[in-house]
Amino acid sequence: MSSIDGHTKAMSVGTNAKGSSSRLTARPHFNILAVPGLRQFLLWKHSRTAIQLVTFTLAVIMIIDGLTGNQMSARNSATVGSWVHYRGFVVLALLLVGNLFCAGCPFILPRKFARWLGRPTRRWPKFLRNKWLAAVGLLAMLFTYELFDLWASPWLTAWVIIGYFLAAFVLEMAFTRDSFCMYVCPLGTFNFLYSTASPFQITNKSMDVCHNCVGHDCINGRWDENDKLIQQGCQLELYVPTLNSNMDCTLCLDCAKACPHDNVALVSRPPGDELFRQAWPNRIDLALLTVIAACLGLVNAFAMTPPVYSLEQWMANLFHTTHEVFVLVPIFLVGAVLIPLALVYGAAWLNRIMIAGNRARSLGRLVMRHAYSFVPLGFGFWASHYLFHLMVGPLTIIPALQDFFGNVVGVPLLGATNLRMGSSLVPPLWVVQSVQMLAMAAGVSAALLIAWDASKRANSDGASRWKEFLPWAFILLLVGILAARVFLLPMEMRGNALG
Repeated sequence: MSSIDGHTKAMSVGTNAKGSSSRLTARPHFNILAVPGLRQFLLWKHSRTAIQLVTFTLAVIMIIDGLTGNQMSARNSATVGSWVHYRGFVVLALLLVGNLFCAGCPFILPRKFARWLGRPTRRWPKFLRNKWLAAVGLLAMLFTYELFDLWASPWLTAWVIIGYFLAAFVLEMAFTRDSFCMYVCPLGTFNFLYSTASPFQITNKSMDVCHNCVGHDCINGRWDENDKLIQQGCQLELYVPTLNSNMDCTLCLDCAKACPHDNVALVSRPPGDELFRQAWPNRIDLALLTVIAACLGLVNAFAMTPPVYSLEQWMANLFHTTHEVFVLVPIFLVGAVLIPLALVYGAAWLNRIMIAGNRARSLGRLVMRHAYSFVPLGFGFWASHYLFHLMVGPLTIIPALQDFFGNVVGVPLLGATNLRMGSSLVPPLWVVQSVQMLAMAAGVSAALLIAWDASKRANSDGASRWKEFLPWAFILLLVGILAARVFLLPMEMRGNALG
């Protein structure tokens, strides 16, 4: 019998979340895959490749421009495209649909060549099948961004993009089942995490159809009568009937393309639905990822404000050093890791000693129960940060591309460059900050609702509910108020010529 990476076509897989089946909130759903025209394109075998070719072309432009073009960051597509537009559009995509970047990710476009070259048969090491490596990668990427001022260096930004392509290619060549996406990629991890708050999710139309399905093509792939693979199934091993969450889903739609019964849908749901359902597995790596990612958003924004320079100077004097790395390391470790972990484990400790029913539970279990609330909190921080850059420079990419096509390619684009052409679209500061405050208020409010819901479900009496909720509410409000204060400070434009 043929198989994909050692998995037989008739295999069955376990759920990636709690429970044996997934059902969204009972209500009418809008199915994107039922929209005429859009349906035909999305279910076309080569639809993802077509999208990836577009993003791949943009990535190549940024690499060439970064290495050979104008090294003024505001006039180079590598820095403007990466640090202004990409990040802003990722947030908008997550808010409106979900993990669209991973759906069209250019870094895995050369996957077929990598697999043909490496003929991989090895699975990703079992002890690394978690989010620890990806969390460290996210922390390292943001630390590197700050240490080397990547927003100001088109050349270094181009090499970061090249490094991403090389890492994806090597891991695709060495390991099966999209290990790079699942366990390594920090960009993908960011998108996985915050797509859990997105308003769309892959699910099945009929559970009965899935129960009666013999081949489980959505995960094992569809084969013809000659035992030849026609369409691969989900390479991330997410089985549609048991899919409770957007976590780890790249929206590649391979499951929908492989299903012979047309039983896969991409349907609307209440934003944050799975956070209230607590749809993830009980894993401490996922729980701490949510906490660290949220606080990284705050630290990353703080690094753009005037007080950080006073703090760095004070620490440089304290450590008797002139090397920035020795002051940035403690800022990132303390601000994004040590203090957040102390706060959440402190809250869990209070829950344990104050409520009789919690005394038999480990601190880790209590942290996992309330980690979901840090998703909207962090999303609010990142949306405030990334939308700030996008709003103060919505058309900065145009003069950057004009420079690229005019000076690097030799083909003028849209006439002479004009940095003033987009200045009329830049909103007043009060509008920008109002959007930021609304994003953070929404994030904090949703976080408090999720924390209360978790406390209410875990405790039968009102007094215990409040005792469990209050320490978490204090942390969420404290961090939210601190973030609001940071975002109201003057912030660097960072590579933006129109701000």
